[in-house]
Amino acid sequence: MTARPLLSEVLRHDVPASLVVFLVALPLSLGIAYASEAPLMAGLIAAVIGGVVAGVIGGSPMQVTGPAAGLVVVVAGMIAQFGWAMTCVITACAGVLQVIFGISRIARAALAVAPVVVHAMLAGIGITIALQQIHVLLGGEPRSSAWENLVALPPAVAHIHVLDAAIGALVIVLLVLWPRMPARLRIIPGPMVAIVAGTAVALALTLPIDRIALSGSLFDAIGLPAVPGTTPGGAPWHTQYAAIALGVLTVALIASVESLLSAVGVDKLHAGPRSNFDRELIGQGSANILSGALGGLPVTGVIIRGSANVAAGAITRWSAVLHGLWILLFATLLPNLVELIPQAALAGLLIVVGMQLVKLAHMRLARRTGDFVVYLATMLGVVFLNLLEGVGIGLGISIALLLWRVTRVQMQVRAAQPDGDAPNWTVELDGTLSFLSLPRLSKQLAQIPPRARVTFTLNADYIDHAISEAIADFRRAHEATGGTVMVIESTHAKLHQAHAAPPQRHFMSRALGFAPWRSWLPWEGHDGGSVLDGIGEYNQRAATALHPVIRDTATTKNPDALFLTCTDSRVMPNVITASGPGDLFTVRNVGNLVHPDDDSLSAALDFAVNSLNVSSVVVCGHSACAAIHELLKLPADAPTPVTRWLDHGRESLRCYRGEHPAQIDAAARGFADEDQLGVVNVAVQVARLRSHPLLAGALAAGRIEVIGAYFDVSTAYVYEVDIEGITERRLSGPAH
Repeated sequence: MTARPLLSEVLRHDVPASLVVFLVALPLSLGIAYASEAPLMAGLIAAVIGGVVAGVIGGSPMQVTGPAAGLVVVVAGMIAQFGWAMTCVITACAGVLQVIFGISRIARAALAVAPVVVHAMLAGIGITIALQQIHVLLGGEPRSSAWENLVALPPAVAHIHVLDAAIGALVIVLLVLWPRMPARLRIIPGPMVAIVAGTAVALALTLPIDRIALSGSLFDAIGLPAVPGTTPGGAPWHTQYAAIALGVLTVALIASVESLLSAVGVDKLHAGPRSNFDRELIGQGSANILSGALGGLPVTGVIIRGSANVAAGAITRWSAVLHGLWILLFATLLPNLVELIPQAALAGLLIVVGMQLVKLAHMRLARRTGDFVVYLATMLGVVFLNLLEGVGIGLGISIALLLWRVTRVQMQVRAAQPDGDAPNWTVELDGTLSFLSLPRLSKQLAQIPPRARVTFTLNADYIDHAISEAIADFRRAHEATGGTVMVIESTHAKLHQAHAAPPQRHFMSRALGFAPWRSWLPWEGHDGGSVLDGIGEYNQRAATALHPVIRDTATTKNPDALFLTCTDSRVMPNVITASGPGDLFTVRNVGNLVHPDDDSLSAALDFAVNSLNVSSVVVCGHSACAAIHELLKLPADAPTPVTRWLDHGRESLRCYRGEHPAQIDAAARGFADEDQLGVVNVAVQVARLRSHPLLAGALAAGRIEVIGAYFDVSTAYVYEVDIEGITERRLSGPAH
């Protein structure tokens, strides 16, 4: 590839995209500097350096770096405590720490922070910004804390400055309504439209309201300010080293986590190269070193700018670099335009930006996943205490919740059908069996009457001495009453091992229908795998666990669905349908094809519909299918048994070449050409089944439905396929 085509691509895609990002970043950079109570030019310096330095060095090609709302509270607190000059030093030192993180290759460790804590932290920051800036919008002065801002809100509303509030409200309304405007208008970013409109109205009406004030030019602001001998409060620096070190660590961690999470989010928006997280931290750290050294705010990767970059059509990192250069040109040539902006307009922008950090989707997700307590505690802690304490509280609660979930055992103790004079009781324990489960286990075992026949079924990844001893004690005491106790252990964690050595965690269900033979047999000294090895493993570990489930179907069969799928060994009908013994009546052939002259399939359909009374017939294809690969190059004469059979798939091939709706859907999801044909083939077989004479009566009576499915082997995800397209299938009932 020559340089000339690359240059033409940059000119065609990245230059226009960089202008869009510039229009988004300019007002946001000014607003974040204003909310942080830093020099306004510090926001522009940070935007220039973040765009250029992180854009060139960083490892996320589509990410755009600049001052971020997520650091507003931290920076404002540091400026109040240490002054602006020392805040710049802290920013540069945090950058050094980020570079060390990147060089040490620990970037992915930052992603281990519970997302619910990060989401709640950002929500708390957003609420804090909104509470602060609403006072500016009302024509007053913000207080030093969120609580004081909240308490002072009613008096501020009573003494509202109408003109400031009107300009701020105009900006908020435009920002809220702009996403609903026609696509042609939305080419211009909403923040720029709102700020320009608010400024234009204020100028046209010559409103007597406060405006942004710059203290010198961009070049006057560049350079690390001299650090005075004491803090703004008069304390000598040697008494503040611990607080300064904490500030460095705080900025480095928050900037790193936010940048990496933003990079992950931006990667989901495009199909280009993925992010190198270690290199991204080196780029972010380098930008923060230079930004702090030149008098700029700390920077992070920002999802708002990154998503705008992708949406605008950027294809390389040069869009982020060029956006920084456009900001540099603006700050150099047109700084006087900034002083025309009303403070209330910037406050309106910041209120919207702050509230955008509070996402209802994140709250719903936290509630669905049982993490809402973590979310609420973190958010309130950030708002009413401080950022570090709020995050610390959230992490503490999330770790405690994790320990509770990990150590909680699925425990069922119930009476089975009586057999003679002594009833049968089953005790099923599934999970991590530790001393933490003892109180609950002893309470459950106390229900079992004397002389009962008790069967323990243990499916544990970990068993400690306390549990082993408790079960042994129960066994001795119960057998002394005339009862019997049988223990079935279906995993490699055994009761007797807890007495012989420190307990170890074992993998559960390692080979029970999920792991291929070759993935586990070589680890135990085997040269290879065979079906006999698999049978032996099943008899040892799974037969006793399966028996209680399957014994009721030993003499009866009542499947709910006929499942037609390919002969490919990677398609596991029971696994991908979360079904068990007796649920599926399975039929396989090469390519999951339906043909009226296929007596084998016709017999299966007849038996399933008329004798077994199934309620659904399913056709399931899969990705990377060898039959579909052969179908694409099928010769005209079909000389072999395989090609003669695949000749029944020519209709699928014709529909694929005619751009079937299912093909269009599959292409939009990024499926390869062969897999697009596989999806179309499922849709065609669904149509054939719906017109099959053996199903006509049942379909007309509404007794059965015909369903299409497609198993993507690379992601292990199953899609629903119909004659009209492909969709994702979600759980329709209550989660469990």
